Amino acid sequence: MSENRNLIVAMALSLAVLIGWQYFIAGPKMEKTRAAQEAAQAQATAAAPTDATAPGATAAAPGAESVAAAQTSSFVGRDQALAGSPRVAIDTPELVGSISLTGARIDDLSLKLYRETIDPTSSLVQLLNPFGTQNAYYAEFGFKAPAGETTVLPDSSTLWTAPDGAKLTPQTPVTLTWNNGQGLTFTRTIAVDAHTMFTVKDAVTNAAATPVTLYPYGLLSRYGTPQTPTTWVLHEGLLGVFGDAGLTEETYASLKKDGALKPEAVATGWLGITDKYWATALIPLGNSTFQPRFSYALAGTVDTYQANYLRDGLAVAAGATASTETRIFAGAKTVERIDSYEKELGIGKFDRMIDWGWFYWITKPMFWLIDTLYKLVGNFGIAILLVTLIVKGLFFPLANKSYASMSKMKKIQPEMNDIKTRFPDDKVKQQQEMMELYKREKINPMAGCLPIAVQIPVFFSLYKVLYVTIEMRHAPFFGWIHDLSAADPTTLFNLFGLLPFTPPHFLMLGVWPLIMGVTMFFQMKLNPTPPDPTQAMLFTWMPVIFTFMMAAFPAGLVIYWSWNNLLSILQQSLIMKKNGVKVELFDNLKSTFKIGSKT
Repeated sequence: MSENRNLIVAMALSLAVLIGWQYFIAGPKMEKTRAAQEAAQAQATAAAPTDATAPGATAAAPGAESVAAAQTSSFVGRDQALAGSPRVAIDTPELVGSISLTGARIDDLSLKLYRETIDPTSSLVQLLNPFGTQNAYYAEFGFKAPAGETTVLPDSSTLWTAPDGAKLTPQTPVTLTWNNGQGLTFTRTIAVDAHTMFTVKDAVTNAAATPVTLYPYGLLSRYGTPQTPTTWVLHEGLLGVFGDAGLTEETYASLKKDGALKPEAVATGWLGITDKYWATALIPLGNSTFQPRFSYALAGTVDTYQANYLRDGLAVAAGATASTETRIFAGAKTVERIDSYEKELGIGKFDRMIDWGWFYWITKPMFWLIDTLYKLVGNFGIAILLVTLIVKGLFFPLANKSYASMSKMKKIQPEMNDIKTRFPDDKVKQQQEMMELYKREKINPMAGCLPIAVQIPVFFSLYKVLYVTIEMRHAPFFGWIHDLSAADPTTLFNLFGLLPFTPPHFLMLGVWPLIMGVTMFFQMKLNPTPPDPTQAMLFTWMPVIFTFMMAAFPAGLVIYWSWNNLLSILQQSLIMKKNGVKVELFDNLKSTFKIGSKT
């Protein structure tokens, strides 16, 4: 019994370390990050007009190390940057924004289906921002000539021409043109589907008498380091899949330290920049090999990050036209849409855009199960409760054997105490006699750990699903839970909102964490108090510690754990009665609180 408890304590403490990291380190960092993001956004919005910026990003020559980052000496507000160039509007069921005719950049994009907060009147999520702003984030395409040649090519300052009244919609692609005055006409056709995938086709018509070779490039450039908390749960930064290799991930911090990352040149793959819920990605099409690269540079005093590629030379014969094509994903990382693009467009391992983690094999099926139930019941919270029932059902035979073994352990408690009494100073003899007792009674002393061991991977997979999938963002339950991916917003320390003040972060102890703590306490009190005083104290205070720790976790996870605890109490009580063991929950509670004891 002692060994059994020791293992449970060890596993619980391991879990406590991980939860403690989230509560005491990651949680406060998230709060600090959120405040910093709001301040930065307010500062960018209020920025006053300044001098004109320097020319934008230009591509490196073939064979050079990168597409160089844009340089700027000052920044303007978003509205001023948008007004600084003629534009073509973008309007789809999911996106709204514009294309800058200066540089033909896709640099203004907001997501119609998502807002900054749960308030339906809050601002739309802004994904891309124009060059010249402090948080610029855009996609750009172009060509480079072979080293030493002086062919005039479009760059970030080139003013392209669009048809009058042009507007990019799923039904109406937009064609932009520019002539270099040397016999080359560049035509850029931009199309978009009804969701979040663009297609950019660059064609070059050569009316000159000599052939030319051009090297197409594409880039995603981001200014400023996003204020993201350091967490082991989620990758935010640059990423890509190149050929048959697995996923390549590069954090902002590591890229800033290394300066650049240059994978092998490949014929297929994709690369991009990802946030927790949103992402951009370039997917070069065709058989041409491309050289991917992640790079870091300073634009004045601002960090800039870039995911870019440089393709093999595009030969354009005299009197001929040649073209190159790339897709751009820019939007929310919804599981259904990402999976659909991977399957329908043949984008290898595109589902890795969502950070399912090392336990992909259990995390993604967990999401699928929750999402399927949600489509039936219409509430993710109810779906989580149903998933808990399903998990309980799947492991019911295992749990029955475990709880039955625990019940037998409880029945032989007097004999175990007798062994300790007979051999008080001989630990080896105690262990030998205990093993004989277990063997005679056909008891597995480790069986009590199985329910906990089974619950741990389910717990972490559910945590991952709640934390990384956008479907859980702003998903309501009932009552005061308006976002299952966020912590319970209530707290005991202002009487759950009755007192007009907000306690500090470490005192945010909501209703559901309290329910979780109480059910955990009751579950532990189903078993007799451990004879060892240290273990007894640990078992008594563990629910209290976990209650405070879980307060910072997503409400959906706390609801799951509370419901799981309640089901475990019912299941264990029934099995104990079936095995003729007295359910001593209330007796143990009385003993804990000294109810009815003499003073």
